[in-house]
Amino acid sequence: MRFSKAHAYGNDFLYVRAADVDGAALDTLARELCDRHTGIGADGLILYTATPDGASMCLFNADGSRSEVSGNGVRGLAALMLRDDDRPAVPITIHSQGGVKHLVRSERARTRQTFRAAMGLPANLRQVTVTAGGEPLELAVMTFGNPQCVTLGPLPDEERFRRLGPALEHHELFPARTNVEFAFVESPASIRILIWERGVGPTLSSGTGSCAALIAAAAFGGAARDAEVIAPGGRQRVEWCDDNVYLTGWAEVLFDGEWLR
Repeated sequence: MRFSKAHAYGNDFLYVRAADVDGAALDTLARELCDRHTGIGADGLILYTATPDGASMCLFNADGSRSEVSGNGVRGLAALMLRDDDRPAVPITIHSQGGVKHLVRSERARTRQTFRAAMGLPANLRQVTVTAGGEPLELAVMTFGNPQCVTLGPLPDEERFRRLGPALEHHELFPARTNVEFAFVESPASIRILIWERGVGPTLSSGTGSCAALIAAAAFGGAARDAEVIAPGGRQRVEWCDDNVYLTGWAEVLFDGEWLR
């Protein structure tokens, strides 16, 4: 089986052609490949098929559960599909279970490719108050291709982060579990986040999570609708426009076409 690996700001994914694993137990395969001690190691496994306009994808989290979409995973797949294309301003479309994502590559600097991706618009955006991890919390929740939950305020310390992250992921409010972002509005143009990814745990970055954090911060926390979102792995630009939410950042193919036996 051939596989590739790419990451965006440390949020890493393995990519395998869907036809190469037809009939396999995909949840088990994802757990085995993504294990950082006994496998290759990654936050998720993406099975893909080339299409005339780009590619289609199916995402499994590191724990073997299914996920609708990943903003960083989408961008990594776009970088993989365009690795041999040197044209400027290349458009590409990625079809995911969380919607069709249209990207344009704006820059290529050695191994890193920068994309501006149209990620869609939030659905059912609202504020709710819940009790989780032993404390009351006000949340901004939404669907953004996948379920998202954002807490606004000072970032938690390590103990509180690891207590609230899984408590919110598995809260009864979210029957399919949820991604969790802790977001602090440093200024209208700067938001700092920590991420607890559904089915993964702490991650260095999240594309959809960065978008959700900006949406929550702009709707309820005084941030602008165009801001930098800074995760432990780096900063991405998010623009919440009337027609779409746009995510700009880079992805890097680490290796391509390796063989696993």
